[in-house]
Amino acid sequence: MTSGVGAPNRASISARTLRTDRWWLPPLMTNLGLLTFVVYATVRSFMGKWYWVADYGYLTPFYSPCLSESCLPGSSHFGTPLPELPGWIPLGFVALPFLLGFRLTCYYYRKAYYRSVWQSPPACAVAEPHGSYSGETRLPLIVQNAHRYFFYVALLVSVINTYDAVAALTHGLGLGNLVLFTNVVLLWAYTLSCHSCRHIAGGRLKHFSRHPVRYRAWTLISKLNVRHMQLAWTTLGTLVLTDLYVMLVASEAIPDLRFF
Repeated sequence: MTSGVGAPNRASISARTLRTDRWWLPPLMTNLGLLTFVVYATVRSFMGKWYWVADYGYLTPFYSPCLSESCLPGSSHFGTPLPELPGWIPLGFVALPFLLGFRLTCYYYRKAYYRSVWQSPPACAVAEPHGSYSGETRLPLIVQNAHRYFFYVALLVSVINTYDAVAALTHGLGLGNLVLFTNVVLLWAYTLSCHSCRHIAGGRLKHFSRHPVRYRAWTLISKLNVRHMQLAWTTLGTLVLTDLYVMLVASEAIPDLRFF
């Protein structure tokens, strides 16, 4: 190998690493965490049931917005401009590809799956298996440059999810409402902590003093940005928990705790 870690100007070490610690554990845990979410989200997206609780107005975020005539009555908050869908198309297909693109191109998730899935590199001082490095200039990694555009759609989806949570309040207040709002608040925190959002707020400004409003927004977003990694993992968890709660209530496996 004449490139990458085997290039002539690199130290010639035949071993993959001289580390004696469990360097493989963080990449493994990242793989397991991401795989768990992907499997759960895929199964639930194609299940096609137990996503809407008509009595309380609970709609799982995995199916929002539901715009097809296949959607259960009442679950389509924005009408049904689309015809009935075959079973191999998830009811939330309008937003899901963009949300997946937003997550996949997220700066933190890049770091996470570059190390765990792409193994570039898997850990500090551990040789990567790739013979060369082209950065994000070729497929599939060139798609990372579309992150800012996925952000705009994710922003719109956050507005829709907020509407879903507020609309459910017209049925009263229950534990499910708190679950929906907690998920929405954390999704907003994750979305606004995005590096693209921070750049939009103040990345091109040369004189903060001339743009006090944008500087204030940039400052607040910067504080969120520090927690972007934690919010990335937390929102994966809250998405699963929110969907799971709606599914259990919709299937009548558990009752919803009502306050009034």
